[in-house]
Amino acid sequence: MAPETSESEPTPNQPQQATWLHRVQRVAINIFLIFHLVAISAWCIPSTSALILRFREHIRPYMVWSGVFQNWDMFSPKPESANGYIEAVVIYKDGSSQLWPFPRMELLSLTARSFKERYRKYEENLQNRDNAALWPDAARYIARLNSSRSNPAQRVMLVLRWSDIILPTGDASDHGPWNADVFYSYYVQPEDLQ
Repeated sequence: MAPETSESEPTPNQPQQATWLHRVQRVAINIFLIFHLVAISAWCIPSTSALILRFREHIRPYMVWSGVFQNWDMFSPKPESANGYIEAVVIYKDGSSQLWPFPRMELLSLTARSFKERYRKYEENLQNRDNAALWPDAARYIARLNSSRSNPAQRVMLVLRWSDIILPTGDASDHGPWNADVFYSYYVQPEDLQ
């Protein structure tokens, strides 16, 4: 009869396998970190070098998907001159309506902000009229979130609310009055709610 071995007894190959696996993990982590350091640096460097521009084209889908892209327009020659945010007005079959706000960073806790930061970037891009192709999808998503079988959403209006930034005078800083613009209106189709 052969002697029984317990599963916890190491075999001669286990230390080598563990060492090999540990090395592979370290190499993978280092590749991940180096890629991100290089990608974020190349993305943020204000350079028009052909090499950097070509590299940015290749990494753009990943940078946008992962949410680690950064625009430096806050510091550009013409920084933003208004504070703004988007809300949606959802109109239901029975004629009632509801205001649906996108998450606003200044109204969230620090923990919630870190999880919802992508909404801020998405909302900033959604405001840009060059990204009008995003508007129908945003409206359909909001309709699905705010519909019920008994009272489905029939229309979604995307509303930009903004206030001009006024340079501070003296000790007080202020902003201009809040303005609103319905920049997109979408009539919900039954198939949008599925």
